[in-house]
Amino acid sequence: MKILVTELMWDDGIETLRQKGYTVDYDMELSRKREELLGLLPAYDAVIVRNETKVDTEFLNAAEKVQVIGRLGVGLDNIDLKGARERNIPVVSARNANATSVAEYVMAAMLDASRPLQAADADVREGNWNRKLFTGYELNNRTLGLVGMGEIAHRVAKRAKAFGMNVIGFDPFVAPFDHVVQETGIKQVDLEELLKTSDFISVHVPLTNGTRHLINRDNMRSMKNHVYIINSARGGIVHEGDLAAAVEAKEIAGAYLDVLEKEPVQIDSPLLKVEGIRLSPHIAGLTVEAQSRTAMLIAEEVDRVLHVGQSLCVVN
Repeated sequence: MKILVTELMWDDGIETLRQKGYTVDYDMELSRKREELLGLLPAYDAVIVRNETKVDTEFLNAAEKVQVIGRLGVGLDNIDLKGARERNIPVVSARNANATSVAEYVMAAMLDASRPLQAADADVREGNWNRKLFTGYELNNRTLGLVGMGEIAHRVAKRAKAFGMNVIGFDPFVAPFDHVVQETGIKQVDLEELLKTSDFISVHVPLTNGTRHLINRDNMRSMKNHVYIINSARGGIVHEGDLAAAVEAKEIAGAYLDVLEKEPVQIDSPLLKVEGIRLSPHIAGLTVEAQSRTAMLIAEEVDRVLHVGQSLCVVN
């Protein structure tokens, strides 16, 4: 059987598939070579993608032999799940494989905002000694608001609690006795209260019609002027133009964005012009450990579907 990998996949996952007897063709840039990809698809029994490969009607029609699609990650907005289901093609995701890495990214963002060591280092190297300028603040007793309370938010909450932070959360799909509330002591609030009372706001919801531009200029005006917004979920949940305007007007302090509406960042993006906004290239879940876990999990689950027809990680 033949498996096509269209984006970055760690070597141990590819080697696992080859040891199981599969022919694996790997081109980490194939997601950006659409016509070539569509021409290759008919020859493969399985395809493994990340977030850049558009698994749409055209893709699915070309994937004549494909029995399973593996997603190296958990976001599914690039995959037509309904279309895959209609064609009886299961989609398996790397459920929770990078959750710890994303949680640590959120903590790193909050620590960077409260103690900007890189900026202090640069200033010292210029011959300065501005102790007052770089007087930071503690995370202890600050309030972290979690928009979405899934597994990643759960892990963020546990770490934030260890720093002495107050953690509140909004998620209409989480009940009062679910583990994320009971095991971490998150206080459930409505979105309006969360946005008004948080010192940091971290986004952990999928991009849907209901969450697109969920964070916008209207509700930014209700936030504290020292708040930081952290988005490691999906671009489009935070309205980027509104965010740039709010930070520039000093209505809020800034943001840490690991995801954007259009990736890579566009040269005319207003985000690039605002000093208080920190950008990273969709790397929150891309630690060495998470890459390995993700690759191994998808390799095992794709093999399981091909040989057994079942997987615990099927999402459609």
